[in-house]
Amino acid sequence: MPFLRALIRTTRMLRHTSALGLGLPPDEELLLDAPDDRLAPALVAAGRGDHGPAAKALALTRDAAEWENRDRAVQRLAAFAAARPEWFEAWQEASPHDPDLLLVKAELAVTRALAAPAHAELLREVTPLILAAAESDPRDPVPWRIALDHARGTNAPHTEFEQLWARAVRRSPHHYGCHVAALRYLSAAWYGSHKECFDFAERAAQDALPGSLLQALPARAALAYLTSGAPHTGIPHARLDAAADLAAKLSRSYEPADPWPAEVRNLLTCVLVELGRWEDALDQLRLIGPYATSFPWDRLTDDPLGHFMELRGQVRLEVAAAMPLRGGPVRSDDHYA
Repeated sequence: MPFLRALIRTTRMLRHTSALGLGLPPDEELLLDAPDDRLAPALVAAGRGDHGPAAKALALTRDAAEWENRDRAVQRLAAFAAARPEWFEAWQEASPHDPDLLLVKAELAVTRALAAPAHAELLREVTPLILAAAESDPRDPVPWRIALDHARGTNAPHTEFEQLWARAVRRSPHHYGCHVAALRYLSAAWYGSHKECFDFAERAAQDALPGSLLQALPARAALAYLTSGAPHTGIPHARLDAAADLAAKLSRSYEPADPWPAEVRNLLTCVLVELGRWEDALDQLRLIGPYATSFPWDRLTDDPLGHFMELRGQVRLEVAAAMPLRGGPVRSDDHYA
């Protein structure tokens, strides 16, 4: 009997897997962490040593108070400066007090320090950089997102975290980056628990504006829980499914192959795979299009893009294995359809 079931499963895979590739771009068209159309030219220019377009792009986000775009751009530019520092050094020499430069400088310093073994001591040394960035534009919530990341790395007590959080939400109550930073601090991996993480995420999602990425925070909490390595006994399965359903609803509100929700769609796909919801995961892979993101796959592997490619194949196989060889849908008791 087990042999017959395995044979039928394999036959289903062979029959259906190819057709399930419809709507999925080929592997050679996949992009990892692709920048949006506004930031891409700035990164190209920075690669040539020209910091001007990067400075202009960030200045535009500041002038227009586009804090979400600003946060994403700061993180991308800081990562690029870590790998290719020449353009950033030229920017520092040309405009050492530029508020946009100060913000990237603070992000770069905190990111580098967090990656170091002795990160707590290194982070204390970069506190003045965060303060300088915050003072350069009192409206900007992004320095406070950096401060929340800093607090996590320095083992800051909850009272200090709450003070920073209050300053962040005073500037932008629904800022996604600040909420993600807070969620990390409250996670079981740092200074909270899975329950505390879920409670925070669900409250934020409930208060979120229509179309806000904050509606994916419970899915992010679910991801941390499902990939923690601990037995899955603390959070009810219905709560995990509800988090995935809410993020899926958010995902459907955006156009397919839109780079803006790409990270949310990637993390949701990971959650759906962990929950064994293969058809839903395939739907998200089609919505993702070519836009793979390092997170969450870098939590699982040193090769996020390669893992993403393999996962697409795995999801198709699992969906194919559940399809009937012919006729109607597979019933739970129909092993030989």
